[in-house]
This record gives sequence, structure tokens and C-alpha cells, in this order.
Amino acid sequence: LGLALYASSLCAASGATSLYHDYCIIGAGPSGLQAAYFLQQAGRDYIVFERSHAPGSFFALYPRHRKLISINKQYTSKSNSEFNLRHDWNSLLSHDHRLLFRRYSRDFFPHADAMVRYLEDFASLLKLHVQYNTAIIHVTIERDEQAWNGHYFLLTDQDKQNYKCSSLLVATGMWVPSVVNFPGSEYVEGYETVSINPEDFAGQTVLILGRGNSAFETAENILGVTNFIHMVSRSRVRLSWATHYVGDLRAINNGLLDTYQLKSLDGLLEGDLEDLAIVKDKKGKLHITLRFYLENRNTSAGIDSITLPQDELDNFATRAPYDRVIRCLGWKFDFSIYNRSLRIMPGKENEKKYPQIKPSYESRGTRGLFVLGTASHSVDFRKSAGGFIHGFRYTTRAVHRLLENRHHGVPWPSVVYPITQLTNSIIKRVNEASGLYQMFSVLADIILLRDPVGVLAELEMQTGRKAPNGLFVVVMEYGRNFSGADKDVFYYNRAVGEAQHAWQSNFLHPVIYYYKRLPTEREMRLRPPDWPLPRPDAIHHIVEDFLTDWTAPNAHILPLRRFLENCLSTDLRNFFAESCFLFAFTRQKLPPFCWQGYVRMQGLVGNERLRRHAVEAGLLEDYTLTDFSGDRPPDIREGSQDQLLRDHVIPVRPLQHLVSAKDE
Repeated sequence: LGLALYASSLCAASGATSLYHDYCIIGAGPSGLQAAYFLQQAGRDYIVFERSHAPGSFFALYPRHRKLISINKQYTSKSNSEFNLRHDWNSLLSHDHRLLFRRYSRDFFPHADAMVRYLEDFASLLKLHVQYNTAIIHVTIERDEQAWNGHYFLLTDQDKQNYKCSSLLVATGMWVPSVVNFPGSEYVEGYETVSINPEDFAGQTVLILGRGNSAFETAENILGVTNFIHMVSRSRVRLSWATHYVGDLRAINNGLLDTYQLKSLDGLLEGDLEDLAIVKDKKGKLHITLRFYLENRNTSAGIDSITLPQDELDNFATRAPYDRVIRCLGWKFDFSIYNRSLRIMPGKENEKKYPQIKPSYESRGTRGLFVLGTASHSVDFRKSAGGFIHGFRYTTRAVHRLLENRHHGVPWPSVVYPITQLTNSIIKRVNEASGLYQMFSVLADIILLRDPVGVLAELEMQTGRKAPNGLFVVVMEYGRNFSGADKDVFYYNRAVGEAQHAWQSNFLHPVIYYYKRLPTEREMRLRPPDWPLPRPDAIHHIVEDFLTDWTAPNAHILPLRRFLENCLSTDLRNFFAESCFLFAFTRQKLPPFCWQGYVRMQGLVGNERLRRHAVEAGLLEDYTLTDFSGDRPPDIREGSQDQLLRDHVIPVRPLQHLVSAKDE
């Protein structure tokens, strides 16, 4: 009877109806809600599965001490909303100005509860399709040639309800604690459960495993009440101001560095955690030893029978016993719910906590499965901000645009400008665009002559835009040798101020790559180390600026314009109508500005004040003072007009328009 009932239950389960959606999103954290917003704006069929009763459940618990390290800058002196997002690390992208994070907190480093409220409002005010209390416990695929990707994704929740979708967006984040197993690791407390009440540590000696922000956050909380704190990790401390990576140690948490270097008992040690062992004595004290001392020994026999390092080296650094050992080693991706058929594999070496994905954020093992948010950080790990809200809000948008082109035939959004606006368009973007600024070296503006950097070789397929006549790629970069844990970023003469030395700029600055043809996939793979792109036909650095304001006429705009003119063999200057009139009679080819403006009877109407200014600046001849009474007519080829083109006697290609396919 039992076998019969079991068989009937299997039949019922196999025959259960699967609820279908074009897009399934697992996780209603920031990246899941951001993806849902874009899909809803596009009118697509989607559903978000959230295991908790509310969105952003990670922030209901973490960080444990409740202070975010993502900055919330209230004032920038600018009213440009796009520019202000450069200094707003918490807001998601939307059309609703009520959903700017500064309306939820005025703190520079906000309380985590403000993020919980913000995400709840983001989901409710925008009426996103989120199904709460639904934990997806298993994901597999069903082969079907009629499906978008040759298969459907089958999802099962905790109540055995099945769901089917054509495209799967994984936005679960990183929530499984990273654990190191060694003899005695059962005595270690985890960051996720350790007390956050400083009084519980009064008069105690504490060892912290790990050296990230969670470790220093924990130390900062108990710094004033402990006997001393030691911190051990396999790598040296990395300061975010030196590496320019926001995931490294932030200044707000680094009080222990002061007490260490100023010799106030606390200290940092380097060592492989897997080589450690912990032995507990009869008084409950925890002694640190090395694993090889315990080999072939019975640890339950008592500490007196175990050799400790200080028995052989009496000044062993961790010879003093500890009251508590706390693990703060971060988190990793949950691979457990995915069937082997999906071939979701962990990365290699330092990226093994992330799933393997392509530069397009699509799984390397399964077409149609995209990883969003923190879990997608392997694309730019330790290089840019893709693991944080102010970075993945843009990469999520990029994934949405790739999907729109792939499944719905909607090309990547673009704008069309005349070639004469090329310089101005670039200057505007590098001074305002938040995606370029936050995702430096990863996202780019692509300017096509008739869009994440990593998929440049697949641009035509991924965006639906063609590049028949070459292209410019605009990215933001730090100096090649300026970032690193061992770098002194405060050295004298660290900044470059002159345009001719722009290529030596250290701080974040715009870089323009020019390609006569689209780079191949092989060239992308073989690009120089630490280069975001293959070697271009020409490259231009706009010199770094202390105010990050690249609008100086001589230092920023003029060198850029001359670079563009050299690449295109054309004249990109603007001219007065009088100049275009003279060129029409004295030159075989007109500059593009004259073709697209003056010849078509377009442009600004002059007045006496503007004409007088041009005369005084030497841009126009003052014909009102010319004497025409003589026998010889004035030679219009001489004077300031000839000077105007002295440096630009180059033929003009018939370039009429350009297309700018933007990351924005």
C-alpha cells in the first residue's frame, strides 16, 4: 500500500501544471527588483520569487551592526539627476523621483533599516510582480526546440509548485557564509550569529578570522571593551583608497589599524587559516596551534598532551589564549538548488565563490540563464563596482537591453547626432553619465560611424547595431600603476595637470579608443593584461581633473577635438556664416559644420554684438573698415580667414552622421 501511494504521488507530481512566465527572477533583492522594473517598463511577462515575506531580506540582518558603507551624498552643487547618481550609491534606477535614497536617509553612511524600507517602497510603489514566501528549492531544464533558447527552465518551490519560464534571471546574491574547516573549528562563532552587544565582550580576548569589512566592522564594535583583538587572514590588509575598489577595507571601519600601529595591544597577522587548529582547555580558553602539531594525536586526550607552538618558540605571536574566536569570511553563491543539467560551475581561484558567467552576464554552461547583482561580480571582481548597488544597477540594465534585442528584436537604445557634434557629445557624456563613472573600465559608450566593454566583439549580435565604418569607445579608467594594496596613493606630484601628459593620469579620467573595424573575439581574449579593450588604432586620454569636470577649453576639449579630427581626417570646428561663405568660394570642400549648417540654411542668426566680438577675437575680418574705393578689390584669401584654416588643409570625408549606442 505504501509503495502504491508513493507511486501515485509521483504521478500526481509529474502531472502537476507548471505556471508559465517568459521571465523568472529568483530573489527580490536590489538586483532582482531592478530587473523587474525594466521588464515591467517594457511590458514583458515576468515574475519575481522571494523566499521571505518582504524584499531585501538580506538587509534585514546584514550588516550585523546596521551601518551601510555605501555613501549617500545629499548635495553635489548640481541639479543634474544623472550626475548626482555618481555620488548616490544606494538608489535603484527608475522614473519615479520619490524613489531616490536620499529621501529615506540623510546619513552619509545610512542605517540598514533605511535600505529595507526603501526596497519595500520600490516594489510596492512601482507595483512590481513579486511573489513572496516562495523559496525556489530546485531548478532544472526541459529540452524543447520551440523554446527561446532550445529549452525551458523548470523551477520548484517549497510547496512542490512548479513554474516554467523561457529565460531565468538569478538575483539571489551571496548569502551562504564562507567557512574554513580545521581542527577545533567547532569552537568558532560565525559573523551571522555572534552577539552585537559590546558588553558581552567586556574584558575578553578575541581572535577574528578574516580581514574584510565585516571583520573590521565587528572589531570596531568591540574595540573599546576588549583586552585586545587579533585578526588573522591569508592576505595582507587592502585599503580601498589605495586599491580604488570599494569592496576593500573602508576608512569608516579601520580603527583597529590605529590601535595596531600605535601599539595599543591589538594586531594583525597573516597565515593560511586551513593550517590552524584550536584547542580548548579546561577553563574554556581557546589556544591557537598549527594543524601539523595535531597530526596522529588524540585531541580529546587534553591540552597537556598536545604540543603547542610556544613550547618550541616561546615568543609565538598567538601564544596568549583567547576567550572567543569569530569567523568573518564573507559569503558565497548557493549552488545547491541547480540541477547538474544547468552546468552552473564555480569560478576558479579567488572567484570560486561566484558562478562562472560570460562578460554578457550569461551563464557559461546554459544559454538563457543570466546572473545579476552581487553574484555577477566575477566579471569585474576587484576591478570595478559590479558587486554593489551603484554598479549592478547599470549592469542589470545592460542585461535587460541584451534580452530585449535577443528575444524581442528591440535594438540597443541609441541617439543620432551629426558628425559636428561628436566632440560635444563625448564631453557631455564624460561629465554627466553615471554608468560610465561607476562602472569604470567595464561599461562604455560606443560611438558608431555610419555595449558593456566585455561583449565588444559581439556588438552587432548583442545590440542590433552595426559598425561598418569604425567606432569610438569611451570608458573611464584609473592610471595603470596607481591602484594596489602596496601603492602609496598620496605621494607628492601624484596628479597630472597638463594635457600633453594626460596618458600618465592616475585618477579616474576618460579614455577614448578608436578602432577602424570592430575588434574580434580573439583580440578581446588576447588583449594586454589589465587593459579593458584590445589595442586600438588610436587612443586618447583626457587629462585627469581635480573637480572631475572635463570642460576646460584648452586642457580637455581642444586636445580631444584634435584627436577626433586626426582619426577621421576631417575638420570638426564650428564656423561663423561669413567663414562658410568665404570657404564656399575659396575651397573645394567645405568643413562638415558648413555642410550641415550654413549650406542648409541652419545655424545661429548673428547680430552686431556677436560680429564685433568675433572681429575683436581675430576670427573675422572687419570689412566695415575696408576701403573699396581703390582699383584693387580686397583679397579675401588673405588675413584672418586664411589663418583660420592654416592648420586644417585636410580633405573631408563624406561623414554625415554618427550613432552613439550608449551604456546608459
